[in-house]
Amino acid sequence: MTKLFSTLFLNKRLFYILAGIAVLFVVGFFAPIVFYISKILLFVLALLLLIDVFILYNKKNGIQAERFLPERLSNGDNNKITLQIKNNYSFVSHISIIEELPFQFQKRDFIFDLKLNSNQDKTLHYKVLPIERGLYSFGQINVYTSSPLQLATKKYVLGETKELKCYPSFLKLREFNFKAFTDATFSYGTKKVRRIGHSLEFEQIKEYVSGDDIRTLNWKATAKSNQLMINQYVEEKSQPVYAIIDKGRAMQMHFNNISLLDYAINATLAISNVILRKQDKAGMLSFSKTVEDIIVAEQRNSQMNLISEALYNIKTDFSESDFSSLYAVVKRKITNRSLLILYTNFETMDGLNRQLAYLRALAKNHLLLVVFFKNTELDHVIQSKSENIQDVYDTIIAEKFMYEKKKIVKALKKYGIQSVLTEPENLTGDTINKYLELKSRGLF
Repeated sequence: MTKLFSTLFLNKRLFYILAGIAVLFVVGFFAPIVFYISKILLFVLALLLLIDVFILYNKKNGIQAERFLPERLSNGDNNKITLQIKNNYSFVSHISIIEELPFQFQKRDFIFDLKLNSNQDKTLHYKVLPIERGLYSFGQINVYTSSPLQLATKKYVLGETKELKCYPSFLKLREFNFKAFTDATFSYGTKKVRRIGHSLEFEQIKEYVSGDDIRTLNWKATAKSNQLMINQYVEEKSQPVYAIIDKGRAMQMHFNNISLLDYAINATLAISNVILRKQDKAGMLSFSKTVEDIIVAEQRNSQMNLISEALYNIKTDFSESDFSSLYAVVKRKITNRSLLILYTNFETMDGLNRQLAYLRALAKNHLLLVVFFKNTELDHVIQSKSENIQDVYDTIIAEKFMYEKKKIVKALKKYGIQSVLTEPENLTGDTINKYLELKSRGLF
């Protein structure tokens, strides 16, 4: 009986009919015939309600529901969730489904309304967009079903609770791989360039043609073939590339509800995959007050799993970043010349000047690429129409900050430091683009 009262709900239709009968009872004081009709209608309504409750509870498993979840969620991407619903009743069921989504999505009215014929099943799809890493707990599926009478509703609590880990964006890895390895030029990824260089990796001996470097002449092959032959080399492979993620307060700012830190984490996962596909060595580390999450640059089958787990587990309190600690660890741990991709953010020249000495020191032994962010909200301020003096002041200040970003790029270039100034949503593509450009130019 307790279970009955906890799962039984009376519908609005029942109360509307009761209200109509109540009106008839009032009229019945003046017209006795209406009073008797009202009593009959009330008796019929009670009988129909009992019948409705009986047919809803006569079958134990009248409704079946199952949720199909991915193994893990991808941060910043639309993740597909599937619901399978089946009506086992012998009549048409009016169904409302309330999903118990993780609290991170802040959705308390996620409802599906549908109508299923007898023994009919239906598949529903929806997407969720996580904006932070961590554990996401999916609750049970609440199904409310009514018979064609729609006087009462029975509640089913189905499905199982399940926790999913939300990892850095992995759903777009295939997309970026395609753009990085295609022969066409896209906005994300440059044209695939085959560089003929002077590295130690020998490719083949070929006939000399006008324009070839005569320093690569192979005299033994020339003597045997009686024509000029040269050694051809290909770009060096297995070069170490490290992604360095700043976890300091400069990376706390949010764009489209995602922090700059998570943008950098997503980009690191994507570019690490491209680096390994390019047969280079991918590694990473993160820092704020101390240097943590160090993954040594290697080229092995398990490297992507190691990097993915390290990125998922990055924790920070967004304290002030210590670039001196970063320099000390890089000097001690990374002894071979490498490409260092530093994800950070500088808003002003003063902010850059405080760390410039350490950046220059890093650039002495490695190829340093500093990736920082455009403030897209400033663009909206600059492009909006000024209607009063305050708007004019805001526009001037916004233009000043935009100019500071351009000065930072020039200052880094002056000291031989590569840089990428990008919008947060274009971070991954622009970083891959720059990596492919540096690789094709043979700068590391």
